Amino acid sequence: MSDPIAMAEGQKHLTGGCLCGHVKFRVDGPMREVVACHCSQCRKQTSNFYASTNAKNNDVTFSETKGLKWFKSSEIAERGFCQDCGSILFWRRFGGDSISISAGSLDGKTGLKICEHIYVADKPDWYEITDGIKQYPIWR
Repeated sequence: MSDPIAMAEGQKHLTGGCLCGHVKFRVDGPMREVVACHCSQCRKQTSNFYASTNAKNNDVTFSETKGLKWFKSSEIAERGFCQDCGSILFWRRFGGDSISISAGSLDGKTGLKICEHIYVADKPDWYEITDGIKQYPIWR
């Protein structure tokens, strides 16, 4: 995975949340470039690939959590979403020190870009990846 990067020039933090506003968060710290995951779990959850950035747990604070629900999606991780509007927001490994954040849940300009595609061996046949960015059959 790519190393974390600084936020867009002049930004002190990034904010984000769900569609209905029942989950709101703030990130005060560097975030990883966006990774596009094409695994079957991400595709079933999003109906496409899952584009996410990543931040340290200690850099993420919540100002609203009344809609936040966590789903244990495997033996190693869980996925966070808004139980009220259905927005897909987070992925985190049990016991990990960071949280993946849906890039689409961030407000405004981020300064982030897609840096790699993972689990492309699971990619469906109805789209092609033609952006020239690194691709990995699984998570390297």
